[in-house]
Parts: sequence; C-alpha cells; structure tokens
Amino acid sequence: MPQLSETVLAPELEGGQWIQHGPVSLKVLRDKAVVLVDFWDYTCVNCIRTLPYVVAWNKRYKDGGLVVVGVHAPEFSFAREGSHVAEAATRFGLEYPIVLDNEYAIWRAYSNRFWPAKYLVDAKGRIRYYHFGEGAYQETEVAIQGLLRELHPGASLPPPMEPVRDSDQPGAVCYRVTPELYLGHARGQFGNFESVVRDRPHDYRDAGPHVEGMSYLAGRWRVEQESARSEAPGAALSLRYTAKDVNLVMAPPDGASVRVQIAIEGGQRAGDDVKFEGERGFVTVDRPRMYSLVANESVVSGALTIRAEAEGLAVYAFTFISCVVT
Repeated sequence: MPQLSETVLAPELEGGQWIQHGPVSLKVLRDKAVVLVDFWDYTCVNCIRTLPYVVAWNKRYKDGGLVVVGVHAPEFSFAREGSHVAEAATRFGLEYPIVLDNEYAIWRAYSNRFWPAKYLVDAKGRIRYYHFGEGAYQETEVAIQGLLRELHPGASLPPPMEPVRDSDQPGAVCYRVTPELYLGHARGQFGNFESVVRDRPHDYRDAGPHVEGMSYLAGRWRVEQESARSEAPGAALSLRYTAKDVNLVMAPPDGASVRVQIAIEGGQRAGDDVKFEGERGFVTVDRPRMYSLVANESVVSGALTIRAEAEGLAVYAFTFISCVVT
C-alpha cells in the first residue's frame, strides 16, 4: 500500500476557485474528518474511469467522516472555464466540493504530476496514502476505511465495493496499446511527409501509407499549440491504432456545433457518441469534451478517419483503452 510518513502534513487547498460547495479547509477539519483529495480533469479518460468509484465512496462514507474534494487541474486551456467543469460535474454525478486549480497552485503544493491522483489525509492533517492513475480501487477503499476507523474506532463499515466494470476485476489484462496522441504542435506527432505549419492555415496532403502512433492531416487545418483546427469543410484526420476503445477530445467553435463524419475500419464497433444515418457514422460536437469513437470488446488493430463538415472543429488528443477481461 503506498503510504507516506505520518509526519507529512498535507498542504492546504488554497489558490483555486471553488465552483461547487467549499471552500474546504484542512485545518478546520482537523480531528473531524478524513479527506480524499482527487486531482482530475474532465477530459481525461483515466480520470473519467475512476469517477464512479469516487462518487460511490463519497456516498458511502460522507456521513461517517469522509470529505471528498475534487481538484480540477486543466490539461487544455478550454478546461479552465468553470461552466464546462460544472456541466461535467453534473453529467458525472459529482456532488462533493470542487475547486478549479487553473494556475496549478494546489497541484504544485502537492508536487503532483499525474491525472488522476488521489491523496488521503487523516484527521491529523497528514498525508497517509496516495495512488496515481486507474486501479487499486479496493486497496484505496480499504485505506479510507482504515483512517475512518482511526477517527471513529467503533465505526461499522461495509465491505469494499465490487468492481463497477468487468475490466477492473482481478485477472483482467491490460495490453500495450497506442499511447495518448496529442494533436497540437507542442506535443503532437504527425505523419505527413510535409512538416507541420504552426499557427496558420495550411492545405495538407495525406499521401499514406499510415504508421501506428501518428496522425495524418488532409485538407485545410490550422495546427495550434494544443490542437489542430479545421479551416474548411472536409478537413480530415486519420490514424492507425491498437486499442480496445478510442476516444478523442474535441471542441466546437464558440456558440456553435460541428458535425464530424467518421469512417471506422471494418469489424470495429462504434463508440457511444457515434450515430448513424444509414451506413454513415457521425459525431455531433456541441461542447468541449472527450468523445467515444470506438468501443470494441477486445484489443485490436484498426484505423479510422474523421472529417469535419464545417470549419472551426478543434481536435486535441486521442486516448486509448487497453484493459479487457480474459
């Protein structure tokens, strides 16, 4: 179990903007509560997959002395907007205090480097447990229960909850899949033979063939620091991948929506955000968030192409899921 010395005091949750409940003071909660600090971003697929557990722990233990705090540290600039985070909190059923850490003040105070990251603070204000990334859900719940029993020695607590997904069960296998693929010039990897033109519109040609782990632009795009933005209808983006699920963070122009056509290699199963008109698949991008494009039952090698039906579509990052039940 990842534990820290009992002399390590948790930094206060200061420097952010509280958008839901709060503010929460660790000093005020001293001798009264155990605090779970959850660093997350609403577009991060690994964060999203942990949220059902955080929601459940909040409901299970809030009356027994647990205070959950969501520290939203934005990965992309649009995620600094409080209304986007508030909408996501409602969509994911987050009822606990949430603070916008747009300047990374809390992130730096905790020397954090990961999305998601969880820190457990005991009733004396000390960091006693941490976990980075997905997984270890029962282990984390056992750690929560241990600190609650220190606070209330006679507490009657339920058994740790069962996994909410089959892929979280013991024995599930997580394969090596295509790594996260960014689509801005700061961190992006583009496979076009021509070099990427930064921060101005350019007509790209996709001559193929495609190599896994690269994105290929076709048509008129503006490649900015964080994203690639379509500058004309028909701008396309293609890639090959190895994964179970494929997700893409996308955003429309302000106050508008963009329909995106998607062509998935035969045999792949479309994700939850893909709708069909006959055999043509499309995604309606109406707010900045992560969109589910492919959702297979196992890890496979595949390919897809998206095509914007209008200018103004911003694409930020592909993410890929690897864990399956064997």
